[in-house]
Amino acid sequence: MTTTLPPLRLPSVAPLAPVTRALAAMRRSRGERATAGVADGLVLDSLAGYTPATCFTDGSAVAQLIDAPRRRWGAAPHAAAALAWKGYSYWLALPAVIGWASARRVPLLHASNVMLRLSDERPWFRFGMRRAMVAVLPNDPVAGDPGVRVVDDEGALLDVLRATLVDQHLAPLLTRFRGQVRVGRRIMWGSLASGVAHAVEYTADTTPLSIVETAGTLLEALRVPDLVDVACTPEGEMSLRRKTCCLAFTVEGLSTCRSCCVTG
Repeated sequence: MTTTLPPLRLPSVAPLAPVTRALAAMRRSRGERATAGVADGLVLDSLAGYTPATCFTDGSAVAQLIDAPRRRWGAAPHAAAALAWKGYSYWLALPAVIGWASARRVPLLHASNVMLRLSDERPWFRFGMRRAMVAVLPNDPVAGDPGVRVVDDEGALLDVLRATLVDQHLAPLLTRFRGQVRVGRRIMWGSLASGVAHAVEYTADTTPLSIVETAGTLLEALRVPDLVDVACTPEGEMSLRRKTCCLAFTVEGLSTCRSCCVTG
C-alpha cells in the first residue's frame, strides 16, 4: 500500500529580495547616499526611533515634517512644505518603483505599513516597512506566500501600486500638508512625478523595458503624466524636465535641480 503525500512546498525567496538587491546595487554603483532614505533590508528589525506614517497622514505629526526645512534653511512656509514633500514622496516611492520595474513586485507602502525616522542630517528621512507585504502576478514564485497579495495582471498590479502609495498614503498626507500651509497641489504632485522618473533611471540594468517606457507606464498609473516631460536622448539615456518647481531656488543656499523647469 502506498500513501500519496501532498506536494512539498519549498520556502520561496523573500518577497522583497528583488527590491533589496536592486537597492544594494544602487549603493555599489552610486554610493551610500543613493539609498540613504530607505532602511537596510527595507523591513525594520526594530521600530525604535521610528514614527508610524499614520501620525503624518492623520495630521498629528505633520508639522514636524514642514518645520524641518524651516529650521534647516530658513525656508518660507510654502517652500518648506514643498521641500519636505519632495523628500518624503521620493524616498517613499523609491522601493515601489524599483519593485515594479525590476521584478513586477510591488511593496505595499500604505501608511499603516510604513515607519519614518526624521533626522537633522541628510537625507533627513529614513523609511522602513513594518511587514514584508507585496503584491505580485499569478506566475510569481512567491504567489501564495504569507503577506503576498496576488493580482490578475500588470494593470491590476499598477492599480495596487497607486492605491497603496497614493490613495492610502500620499493623498491623505497632502491634505494634511495643505491644512498647515498654503501650497499648490500641482507643485506637490509634480515632485512625485519627478521622483518616480528619477527612480526609474536607477533600474536601467534590471527593467525588461526601456526606462522611458517604464517611466511613462508608472506616471500614467499614478495619474501624473502631464507634470514631467520624459524622453530618450540620442545616447539612449533618459532626459527629464519638470513642469512645476519644487521651490528650492527660493531658499538661500539651495539651487535649482537638474530637471528644473525654471532653468529650461
